[in-house]
Amino acid sequence: MAISGCRLQDLECYRKNQAEFLEFPPQSQAYFLPLGLGVKLEVMNHWTPAPSAQFISPALPSAVGDPAPYLRKVFTVGCGLRRAVLYVTALGLVETQINGSRVGDAVLSPGWTAYRERLLVWEYDVSALVQEGTNVLGAILGEGWAVGPLGSRMVRQHYADRPALFAQLELTYDDHQDLVVTAPSSAPKRAQDWQVGSGGVRANGLYAGETFDARLEVPNWATPDFKPTNWGPAIRYDWPVDCLELASVPPVRRIEELRPVKIITGPAGYPIIDFGQNIAGWVRLNLVAPKRGRDIIIRHAQGLTPDRTLEREPNRGAKATDRYIAAGQPQETWEPRFTYHGFRYIEVEGWHANPRPEDFTAIVIHSDMTRHGWFESSNPALDRLHANTVWSMRSNFVSIPTDSPERNERLGWTGDLNLFVPTATYLYDVRAVIESWLTDLMIERARVGNTPRTAPLVDPRPPRLTALWGDALVNVAWTLYQEYGDPEILRRCWAAMVSYVDEVAGLLDGDGLWRSGFQYGDWGDPDSPTRDPLNGRTDKYLIAQAFYTRTTAQVAQIAELLGEPGAEHYRDLNSLVKAGFQARYVSGRGIVEGETPTGYALAICLGLLSGEQQAYAGKRLNSILAGRDYTAAAGFAGTPFLADALTQTGHLAGAYKLFLQTKYASFGYPVTMGATTIWERWDTIRPDGTLNRHGLTSLNHYALGAITDWLHRIVGGLTLVEPGWTQFRIAPQVGGSLTHARTTHQTPHGPAMVSWRLADNEMTLEVNVPEGTTATVHLPLHPEHEPHLVTPGHHQWSYQPLT
Repeated sequence: MAISGCRLQDLECYRKNQAEFLEFPPQSQAYFLPLGLGVKLEVMNHWTPAPSAQFISPALPSAVGDPAPYLRKVFTVGCGLRRAVLYVTALGLVETQINGSRVGDAVLSPGWTAYRERLLVWEYDVSALVQEGTNVLGAILGEGWAVGPLGSRMVRQHYADRPALFAQLELTYDDHQDLVVTAPSSAPKRAQDWQVGSGGVRANGLYAGETFDARLEVPNWATPDFKPTNWGPAIRYDWPVDCLELASVPPVRRIEELRPVKIITGPAGYPIIDFGQNIAGWVRLNLVAPKRGRDIIIRHAQGLTPDRTLEREPNRGAKATDRYIAAGQPQETWEPRFTYHGFRYIEVEGWHANPRPEDFTAIVIHSDMTRHGWFESSNPALDRLHANTVWSMRSNFVSIPTDSPERNERLGWTGDLNLFVPTATYLYDVRAVIESWLTDLMIERARVGNTPRTAPLVDPRPPRLTALWGDALVNVAWTLYQEYGDPEILRRCWAAMVSYVDEVAGLLDGDGLWRSGFQYGDWGDPDSPTRDPLNGRTDKYLIAQAFYTRTTAQVAQIAELLGEPGAEHYRDLNSLVKAGFQARYVSGRGIVEGETPTGYALAICLGLLSGEQQAYAGKRLNSILAGRDYTAAAGFAGTPFLADALTQTGHLAGAYKLFLQTKYASFGYPVTMGATTIWERWDTIRPDGTLNRHGLTSLNHYALGAITDWLHRIVGGLTLVEPGWTQFRIAPQVGGSLTHARTTHQTPHGPAMVSWRLADNEMTLEVNVPEGTTATVHLPLHPEHEPHLVTPGHHQWSYQPLT
């Protein structure tokens, strides 16, 4: 819709037209969101027909330190069984067994979603586990996200007051089907034939850790041979089953195992085990003939202090302590079920023997996504920086995209993913995980009336409209669409996108500026005061205005793509806010207010300057960064844009210096300090090895790993041009004394690859273009050569470079 009859600067006129726009009939009624109202969502995998089972639980609510409930039911299988399928989920966490055999290999199941609206149900073919005659279906329940403490406030029972189980086992015969369920829909208060007891799993929590008393575990508790005593009846637990959704996301699994690289003795006399890599997961113990009752305590940490004690401050309120009490058997092996930790080091109290490397195995867990992107170069430090990004992503995609795995937070922060999503889509197939998260974000937005800071939402404080965090719903969905080429990704989010943009438009002042309300600004600016990461140097409203220009431009494009009304309307709004940015924050030949790296980088990369202004801003940005020796100069909002701003304005050498600098608080500095993941700030550890106690102390936080996207596109030279990678650009930009780089990305059509090598005054470029795509190739260090349009296949060029 065009705004007619008034100047764009006339905001009152704009608002009248905005109201008119909101009266247009929506094209996709299922996703229409009138301003200020809730989102109407379609469930992608709703269960039809409706489930036959209900939830069951122990009789009493759980308290801190309670043992995990063990539930079991005896059932009979007749002859002629063709197939057995189990559907299972829980409020809390669940590990299921049939006849003593574990069902599936997922961990931390069912994962975390907005449980009240969607709780994932996992489907397993268990035909090989059942037998003709008597069988037992068993489950152990942990507190997990539904019952245990969540967030920095450590609020318990956010969703439920106790763990509860849902199970529906379908036994299909030639001529009929039998059901084994937790409780039928018509069940009375007491669940039929389900018994509840306890075993070795005692206290358990995602943040605190898990206690296991092997003396209390009955190995055959989920088999027909076990005859329970002192077990009570389960009761039906009141939870609506219409929230159940068949899972279509990859589960969290054990992905990798790591052995210790070093064992030392700490000042307290306890062994400290170094696994050589910061991870999310836990440790498996292997004990040989331990004394019965031996109490082993395992404390986890991401780093060590200079005096070789565990540095536990990054854990904040998470105890991150597991405890194992031995049964006294000749051989005992144990790992926790219902917790996970962010760590590289463990301290082991109570071992009472010389620890051997084979006694400890670190288990790496994350959502089981398929790897899609790789990068390598001739610079080992650059490769380690890239690897650190990959490891931080792995550590923080645990059911949802989180901020860090070690502390009592681990929340689905919108701003963090908004920054990182271009890197995430390149490195892994994240579509299912992120689409699930986007669904939760829309659900929570509908529930609280605004885009929350995290999804699922646990913070009781009302959310506030903020840039970067608030517009994640738009940019994350847009980036997914670019990667996978499916407009349905956008269609599902369309109404919520429109609502956000229109709500912010309602806050603009008479000059078309967003300069009221709370903003995170350049969160984590290295020059912000200690423990005050909100108070960065760049005007927080400059940042908000800049990102709002990007958001309005994206929504205009999305409206046109989907055939929704309002594309011209949002283009006009975009022109309005861009003009507002220019008038308020840019002066003369291109001076951006405050002259901060973040201000210049955003103005350049988000297209807020004229050509002449762009050139000046790039020169000024490079000068500012050079004055800091290309060390950290921006926070969350600005850092991902610094290298691109330099590259776009002809300062490629400066961009390379950003990545190759290793001085304190530079991109490369953590690598020199032995980092194996991305830190929350580049200066989290000082050169003397002590923690910089400014509050942002995570040593495994993927947000700043967003810089890795530049390595893929500029150094590797692989850039998407059309959604779904039907067309892409190959244009490596050589610099920084690198002599080789290679990147590969698994596109929806197959692998795209770029490899270049400079040796003996000869440049060699090799590329692979998958079927169903085309690529434009710009030969590096050969500016006089016309670009090549290449078709699928393997192509190679060798030539003398022109410098």
